[in-house]
Amino acid sequence: MSLRINDVVPDFTAETDQGSISFHDWIGDSWAILFSHPKDFTPVCTTEFSAVAQLSEEWAKRNTKVIGVSVDGVEEHKGWKKDIESYGNASAGFPIIADGDLKVSKLYDMLPAEAYLPDGRTPADSATVRSVFIIGPDKQLKLSMTYPMTVGRNFAEILRALDGLQMSAKGVATPANWVPGEDVIIPPSVSDDDARAKFGEFEAIFPYLRKTKAPE
Repeated sequence: MSLRINDVVPDFTAETDQGSISFHDWIGDSWAILFSHPKDFTPVCTTEFSAVAQLSEEWAKRNTKVIGVSVDGVEEHKGWKKDIESYGNASAGFPIIADGDLKVSKLYDMLPAEAYLPDGRTPADSATVRSVFIIGPDKQLKLSMTYPMTVGRNFAEILRALDGLQMSAKGVATPANWVPGEDVIIPPSVSDDDARAKFGEFEAIFPYLRKTKAPE
């Protein structure tokens, strides 16, 4: 299936290195980030998963759970986590899904329906499994992005995008390069009078571009 923004993401059950989960139940009332990679014990992904581990306190501040997915098995995940934690000098407390049957990869349109894992496969056989999905407590897809194998994902940007999504849930939008603490944009659908009632004073740069202090 093709996933689009605001679609309810597919539910599934899966084994992880921390036991079996039902995805929607696992999300609960939290935000969630599902991030994937093509194979354990690969160089770029080791650095990425370490970056995720280093941000554990930041995810918690934002009521966000993170979960990895790989087409390798549970035992490989457990062994690989030792490298992840050693490289990042941080505990990798998040689960990693064992997607050996490619169910999750196909559900989330990371691999075509006819994909399979050949004997002696390399990461190139599942190279498109390099995606990030940010999911809201309503189980809807809020953002997705996919990277090639050679470009490490920027989890500082993913954290910033999460901040933007959580801010936009308050009825505003964020401008280019926005970071928390900066002004936000009032949607054009909100009249000037309603904007003043809701946000107080604002700056009208153009009739369609109005900025105000970020709501608490």
